[in-house]
Amino acid sequence: MAIRVMLVDDQVLLRTGFRMVLAAQPDMEVVAEAGDGAEALEVLRSTRVDVVLMDVRMPRLDGVEATRQICGGEEGGRDGEGPRVLILTTFDLDEYAFAALKAGASGFMLKDVPPDELLGAIRAVHSGDAVVAPSTTRRLLDRFTPMLPSSSAPERREVDKLTDREREVLLLVAQGLSNGEIAAKLVLSEATVKTHVGRILTKLGLRDRVQAVVLAYETGLVRAGG
Repeated sequence: MAIRVMLVDDQVLLRTGFRMVLAAQPDMEVVAEAGDGAEALEVLRSTRVDVVLMDVRMPRLDGVEATRQICGGEEGGRDGEGPRVLILTTFDLDEYAFAALKAGASGFMLKDVPPDELLGAIRAVHSGDAVVAPSTTRRLLDRFTPMLPSSSAPERREVDKLTDREREVLLLVAQGLSNGEIAAKLVLSEATVKTHVGRILTKLGLRDRVQAVVLAYETGLVRAGG
């Protein structure tokens, strides 16, 4: 079945360009569009969507709050599973993109991303992966984690659910290593690393590895610039 995509951006021209790129793909279909977050939430009440391409700076309701409501299951959910959100931002290291990752987005990309990368990102998000490159994730977090409140004891107890090996894998994920790089460093198979990552996400109640990285920073397991 085709991946059902929704475009959310207040610039009609940008939505038109993205729609043309996606329409040429046999495995994708643009099923809805919206000019701001409020309209997107309204549309999602009656339209089934797999992936939302979400702008961040929009009138009425911005992409961060819209993402928080979508990923929290408040809008568009079917059988407890709402659409996944891919943030599109104009500026790299935009603080809005960081806020959107915390709100539950599965990653972010710049609006001038090459078409092939955008299409690959949509497919990755649809399959359950995160699409922020590890190096980009770390630069983003290194810049904005000083703004985070200090971690609390309950947050640390949450991480204590992990085994020693899972904590080791989480640390390496947060440091920007891919599954293949983690496998080489720990002398494990890549399949085993993927299994560990999956268990980490399940135990911590996270959607994907991007949120795992955010949690590692918030709980002090990894520190900005370190």
